[in-house]
Amino acid sequence: MSIFPQVYKVYKERTEADMIQAPWYWAWMPPDPNKASLFAELNPHRHSLQRRKFASAYSMSSLVGYEPFVDNCTSLFISRFQELAHTNSQHVNFAHWFQCYAFDVIGEITFGQRFGFLDAGVDKDGVFAAIEARSSYSTFVGVFPALHAMLFPLLPKSGGHAYVGNYTRSQIASKEQALKDPKIEKREGKEDFVSKFLDIKSEDPEKMTALDIFTICQSNIGAGSDTTAITLSAVLYYLLKHPRTFETLRKEIDDGATAGMVSDPVTFKEANEMPYLQAVIKEALRLHSATGLPLARVVPPSGADLAGHHFAAGTTVGINSWVAHHNSEVYGNDAEAWRPERWLEMQEQGRGAEVEKYFFAFGMGSRTCIGKNLSLLEVSKLIPQVVRKFDFVLEEGVRREGWRCESRWFVKPVDFWGALVQRAR
Repeated sequence: MSIFPQVYKVYKERTEADMIQAPWYWAWMPPDPNKASLFAELNPHRHSLQRRKFASAYSMSSLVGYEPFVDNCTSLFISRFQELAHTNSQHVNFAHWFQCYAFDVIGEITFGQRFGFLDAGVDKDGVFAAIEARSSYSTFVGVFPALHAMLFPLLPKSGGHAYVGNYTRSQIASKEQALKDPKIEKREGKEDFVSKFLDIKSEDPEKMTALDIFTICQSNIGAGSDTTAITLSAVLYYLLKHPRTFETLRKEIDDGATAGMVSDPVTFKEANEMPYLQAVIKEALRLHSATGLPLARVVPPSGADLAGHHFAAGTTVGINSWVAHHNSEVYGNDAEAWRPERWLEMQEQGRGAEVEKYFFAFGMGSRTCIGKNLSLLEVSKLIPQVVRKFDFVLEEGVRREGWRCESRWFVKPVDFWGALVQRAR
């Protein structure tokens, strides 16, 4: 079965000015239009309806209530790094540990319990590799989306990726049973996502369906962990490659702590009030956005004139954040360089809002990543803790030649290795 008639139908139903997502996204969901995820949904109207169901849960005001969940994982992460420092480990895979952290945070917030990756830093079920394999499949098959309906049924029904689906179903079922049992008390504090969504479903099954809950929870795991882990890795990598900026950030943290303005652990409010920290995060997102492919869209029936060129109806076009973020007309003649100070300068010049129009690290407009605030919450809280407590040494090859990355949809580091020492205070 070809998807193109369905895509074209959606495409024809829209107004002349609309650019819907390209068929490439089809390969990121089962070949059934009724089971689309927020990320892969091609129909703009249906995407808008689905997004409204979940948007409030991902608002920054809502997510700040999850800080204790993040703090639990941050504390465990720091403990693991302290153990590695005390054992004088010289071969630490920083990217792997950041992914363990991101997975466990998303487990806490989504299901009310961690996956357990931070306990020993081991992915015994092969979940990381399975998600990477699925990402590779969708990236390449999406180029020829008509093949997806034929190839998808041939994918393994077991293994790491199936583990994620089965884990999601079991956690939802367990939580649903617990909410029905009067003998089981609800967890104190903020409700996890599943509990919140199940409450909505019990009040109005049409407003929130079982498929809705499964889809958003599985999306949290599949996308939220990779993107956040990549951003954490990028921040630390660039700081270590440019020691002056590492020391500048550390001084901001230390001075804030001395003045009683920075807690341990750092609160999200405090992190947002640290201008250099926020500039560092922005610069890492600019130079190393987690996604490395264009945000593909289909030209509407009227055609489109873009950058002085006319594109016919049905043409796939897109903007690649890696290209947009190196635009010297926006970011300056040194756009190729790591320089967090540029963000402070742009604010002083009153250009902050203007530059945001060219910042695509989380997408743009109605398709902006719904998990953006959650990722920023995790990064803003963990990076200060890591910088204030540890010194790092990159392995010789990484220090001399830079890291290597594997680029599919995500641009993931594959050799971010080094040693760490607990900082003497």
